[in-house]
Amino acid sequence: MLTVHHLENSRSQRVLWLLEELEAPYEIVRYARDPATMLAPPELKTVHPLGKSPVITEDGETVAETGAIIEHILERHGGGRLAPPPGSAEARRMRYWLHYAEGSAMPPLVLKLVFSRLAPSAPALLRPVVNAIAKRAQSGFIDPQVATHFDYIEGELEKSEWFAGAEFTAADIMMSFPLEAAAERAGARLGRPRLAAFLKRIHARPAYRRALERGGPYAYADD
Repeated sequence: MLTVHHLENSRSQRVLWLLEELEAPYEIVRYARDPATMLAPPELKTVHPLGKSPVITEDGETVAETGAIIEHILERHGGGRLAPPPGSAEARRMRYWLHYAEGSAMPPLVLKLVFSRLAPSAPALLRPVVNAIAKRAQSGFIDPQVATHFDYIEGELEKSEWFAGAEFTAADIMMSFPLEAAAERAGARLGRPRLAAFLKRIHARPAYRRALERGGPYAYADD
């Protein structure tokens, strides 16, 4: 049996969604974030040394990293579903978005989150200085990077309804978290109607709703 080690409000929600789309059997082990730090609990390190989620275990094998997990699940449980024919242009596009989601889209969003938390966590005397530095970093570098990426994504969604082409694929599942996080933290929907429409489409999918029921609290599912 495949087991998903699922951290609330995290990237692992995509793994549950993929499994629901495929109607593949799985079990969930849930983990709650530390309410003070919002970090994953130390128990996850007993599953994988980095202590991150998502992680899956199946037949004695442990797989981490969302993109690798998605490829593993498609290989073992997909039966050709949610993936274009091998060697096709659509398959190459899907592979691109599987890597782009974490390799390019998420880093500026993570930076935005980190810098937004610097000033509140700084000592009171240093807080004005830290706040000024953080604001400059965000306005001068981070926010323009975020805008560049999500304007690019808006343009790509003009070419086709789904990321790999005319059909819904695992690429759309992989891209869901960066877009949901950007909508929540960076106003990514504003002025980007295709991005906003994409989020509405995925949130309306029955398998997406089932994954929310299985996974528990998830703060990014709002339209």
